[in-house]
Amino acid sequence: MSGRIVSTNIRFNLEKEADRTAWEYLQHRDKKQHRSYSRAVIAAVNDYFERRGRLASDPYLETREKEDAFLLRVLETIRAGFNQATPVSTADTLLRFLQGVQPQAAPAGEVIQEDQQEADDTALDFVDSF
Repeated sequence: MSGRIVSTNIRFNLEKEADRTAWEYLQHRDKKQHRSYSRAVIAAVNDYFERRGRLASDPYLETREKEDAFLLRVLETIRAGFNQATPVSTADTLLRFLQGVQPQAAPAGEVIQEDQQEADDTALDFVDSF
């Protein structure tokens, strides 16, 4: 490049909410990331128009981004729950955990027998329906 520089002015009407917000962003910018107003404005303009271009070619981009963010929050919540849970040492404990039964509740054998009895009753009802 030949070092060609173009200079322009930007005016902010601080009586307008959008202008005032933009001005405040520039005033409180991360000076390590954007050393000058020019660097911050250039990054913002490029991001804005690149995103508009991506949205025009893929109208579902924003929805997918929201879904991805939601799924990430769900996964983080599940991980946090597992980190707080006691370690699972046996299949019976895991079964009780999945069923929402507290460890002090019925012994594992009783829970499994109740589930088996319910499954047997359902199967017999189905066979009787013929």
